[in-house]
Amino acid sequence: MKIDKKLIKELVDNLSEFNLTELEYQEGQTKIKVSKASKGIEQIKSSSVVSPNKAVLSEAEDSDGIRVKSPIIGTAYLAPEPGAKKFIEVGDKIKKGQTVMIVEAMKTMNHVPSTGDGVVKKILVNDGQPVEFGQPLLILK
Repeated sequence: MKIDKKLIKELVDNLSEFNLTELEYQEGQTKIKVSKASKGIEQIKSSSVVSPNKAVLSEAEDSDGIRVKSPIIGTAYLAPEPGAKKFIEVGDKIKKGQTVMIVEAMKTMNHVPSTGDGVVKKILVNDGQPVEFGQPLLILK
């Protein structure tokens, strides 16, 4: 089965647009359920555990620079495979569109591109950490 990323993105966008916490879509045998955590909730009903580090999020809001955010709910990986060289390190110069990490969702590896040119100021997530849609992943200066 091929995952329709555009459909999932559209469903996630509808969560925000209609101020929903959960949305379910079914067509034939294909069933997609997306949900987002709200204040005080640390587990999403689709069995994915989401526990963002609130200190990291507030620190990211206080820092100057370009924030690269997660395009989807999933698990962030800093390297293409275990034991491989990381995509980026603090201090690296990167270009807009360059892959900075991978977010795995539903066994699909989604490359996260940089949203701008700059130098990596801070990486806000650890390898293998669950991330939420829109959560800052790194800061560029």
